Amino acid sequence: MFGGAVKIAALAAISAAAVAGSELQIQYTALGKILAQQVFTQEGRKYVRGDKDQRCNFAYLEHPEIAGNNGHLWIRARFTGRSARNFLGRCVGLGDSFDLQIFASPYYHDNVIGFKDVRVESVNKDGIYIRLVRNALAFSLANDFQYRLFDDAKHMLETKQEPLPITQELRSFQVKDIRVTGDALVLNLDFTLTVK
Repeated sequence: MFGGAVKIAALAAISAAAVAGSELQIQYTALGKILAQQVFTQEGRKYVRGDKDQRCNFAYLEHPEIAGNNGHLWIRARFTGRSARNFLGRCVGLGDSFDLQIFASPYYHDNVIGFKDVRVESVNKDGIYIRLVRNALAFSLANDFQYRLFDDAKHMLETKQEPLPITQELRSFQVKDIRVTGDALVLNLDFTLTVK
């Protein structure tokens, strides 16, 4: 979900110099643009089940907005889904469309960024299907989302700097802290980059 934003931020970190205790700020406007370009790629949608060719059994999110709220990452998106069977050309089953708010705390472990304390709420709407969707999305985000930050940092920082006849090696990389502020996701980094 956040791969492109971290790549942009890693480039900013390179130009700032490889200094221990660096702070990397990823603005929510940048996260939103990258999310739209890299994740919501199917006509502005992110299918979480099925695809646009399945008219009776699909689910997707669209129109994401990202912000920080009380120390949590906040994502608002529109959910549309249907869990039905095709019966004589008609879809028979559950389905709905509603706005969701997703709250999550990003954290760093085993070289990846994950989400914990995930909470999904519907906006001004409730029902059996909506509660099932909220529970499934909360579980999926908490257990399945992992962004391999270390891999991208290594790739970005070790890329040969033409036309210089040098190589770079990332010797150590740690995310000491991740904070969610009002306008950015802030990572406190400690890394060693060796230039040979």
